[in-house]
Amino acid sequence: MDATHRSGCPINLSLEVFGDKWSLLILRDMIFGGKRHFRELLRSEEGISSNILADRMKSLVELGLLTRADDPTHKQKAIYSLTEMAISLVPVFAQLGAWGRRWLPATPELSIRAQLLEEGGQPLWDRFMAELRQEHLGIAAGAGEPSVRATLQAAYEAVVARQAAARSLD
Repeated sequence: MDATHRSGCPINLSLEVFGDKWSLLILRDMIFGGKRHFRELLRSEEGISSNILADRMKSLVELGLLTRADDPTHKQKAIYSLTEMAISLVPVFAQLGAWGRRWLPATPELSIRAQLLEEGGQPLWDRFMAELRQEHLGIAAGAGEPSVRATLQAAYEAVVARQAAARSLD
């Protein structure tokens, strides 16, 4: 046990990494939203401030959850990538989403992804992690089916469209 941690308990150590909501929300936006640039992450629905985002991005890079590289398409931008350490959080996010959907007042459009991840279970999580490895680490993944992220996004858009149609009938 070193002096930088309160204890060697794995839950404590995890909370030292994810003890604030912003780190998890940044990773959520990168995993599920495909966001890779600072400005994209700044537009999070939850309204993170630029100084907090900069601090958390720096911490996530230092902790080994993200890498930062110059964006070849724009000299003044950086592109962030998930590491294997971050990609391995997909099952954790799936379980958090399932719990939140079951016990908290989640909206239908924002809980559909959690529902699909819960229903798809480990096989879907494994497929999604393989896709993330291809996108962020350059490791080849299987092809053929629509991507998990595209499937989740299409389900979200379908719920939003149904809600809009129902409102227009009222």
